[in-house]
Amino acid sequence: MEAEQIEIATFLAQYAPFDSMPEEVVAEVATSIEISYFRAGTDIFAYGDEIHDLAIMRSGAVELFRRNGTLYNRISEGDIFGQMGLLMNNRVRMPAKAIEDTLIYFIPEATFNRLFDDFEHFADFVEVEDRTRLRQAVSSHNEANDLTTSKVKKLIIRDPVMIASTDSVQYAAQVMSQETVSSILVMGDEPNPETGLKPVLGIITDRDLRNRVLAEGLPYETPVQEIMSPQLITLDHNAYIFEAMLTILRSNLHHVPVLQHGKPIGVVALSDIARYESQNSLFLVASIFRQQSVEDLVILSKQVKDCFVRMVNEDANSHMIGSALSVIGRSFKQRLLELAEEELGEPPVPYCFLAMGSMARDEQLIVTDQDNAIILDDNYDHGQHNAYFEALSKRVSDGLNACGYTYCTGNIMATNPEWRKTLKQWEQCFADWIDNPSPRSLLDSNIFFDLDGVHGRTNWAEQLKAFVGRRRPSTIICFWRPWRVTP
Repeated sequence: MEAEQIEIATFLAQYAPFDSMPEEVVAEVATSIEISYFRAGTDIFAYGDEIHDLAIMRSGAVELFRRNGTLYNRISEGDIFGQMGLLMNNRVRMPAKAIEDTLIYFIPEATFNRLFDDFEHFADFVEVEDRTRLRQAVSSHNEANDLTTSKVKKLIIRDPVMIASTDSVQYAAQVMSQETVSSILVMGDEPNPETGLKPVLGIITDRDLRNRVLAEGLPYETPVQEIMSPQLITLDHNAYIFEAMLTILRSNLHHVPVLQHGKPIGVVALSDIARYESQNSLFLVASIFRQQSVEDLVILSKQVKDCFVRMVNEDANSHMIGSALSVIGRSFKQRLLELAEEELGEPPVPYCFLAMGSMARDEQLIVTDQDNAIILDDNYDHGQHNAYFEALSKRVSDGLNACGYTYCTGNIMATNPEWRKTLKQWEQCFADWIDNPSPRSLLDSNIFFDLDGVHGRTNWAEQLKAFVGRRRPSTIICFWRPWRVTP
């Protein structure tokens, strides 16, 4: 076989129903495959058209629709579609459309029929409609595939690939190609004196090589430490898959290293979780960050209700639903802020945009208003900078309202100047609320105790929380004072 066919065979062998077939059969299938590329937004199959190939997702994402045009399913790497059309008079039963740039392997009908006749497992797999397979898996206790009970280590299928920080970007690309991985960990040279383990300094993905090396025209000899993503966000091997999903979505990541006692044991990618389960909220969040206008976001926001209904139908618990809807809400805020900055230009001083209330607590509901605020850099000058942040706040607040997150009736929004303060001013404000409570200040502080940084200098939110924590010893006395009965 040629190198490309070997790569195809290796890919097929990772996914059902090919993972249980003899190696030589998979190799033969690989030689018959044709490869097609579809840009995002392109129709792949139209209802009623003739169909003579089984489609296998190599990369990207595809939506399948019922004949009435409603969304049926979203599929990604390793999934198959088109089998029902091949089994039913060679007519497309479910239209398919690429929602990302997508690469598809097509197995010709003759090969499909031969596999169907010769391998009972293959026949069973393609005959059982894919939604039925999903429901069977979800309802089976033995499968243990609940996102809240399955550990993230279940997603790890291989050891992590690692290189030294002084290695070149060309060497990193060569190793990633040889190992057929989309990410590689960058390790430090000096072991930790306490653990004896070399520290993980950063991660490089195929996107980093494309955007930070090729697009910038850097020399191939550039050390990887100059282009890696530092400030790693990692997961413990005992974390649940649902926690991994939220970490990836909250931070808008694609790869997260998994550590066991400080040692990397694997890397979990967005596609790993998408294949495992609960694809709907993942794809919705990914779609949010691809929208190019507020109008596009408004259209997409109609799917939030569908996402909620699907999670309920799949027996997701209240924590899962609240957390997923909170991540979706944060993503709308983040994308609206990005669009506002594109229109208004770079902010004159750094800032942190805050989500508060139920969204910050991961208890978002389907119907909710918006509670938000801004922490401004201490170098903020009202005369010079207020107009920018006033315009930014209005664009975000109006956009959220259009997307279904209605204006706060209590005016607890960044559009209100009272909710735009410097970090130092917020600390002074909290100190006053805590030390000199009033009914109004108690209401405001109660809302503000649940806060989360969603854009900009998000670490400022943690600093503010830490400040409140330091004032905690006097909090109980202050909070009870308004209701205390005096003789």
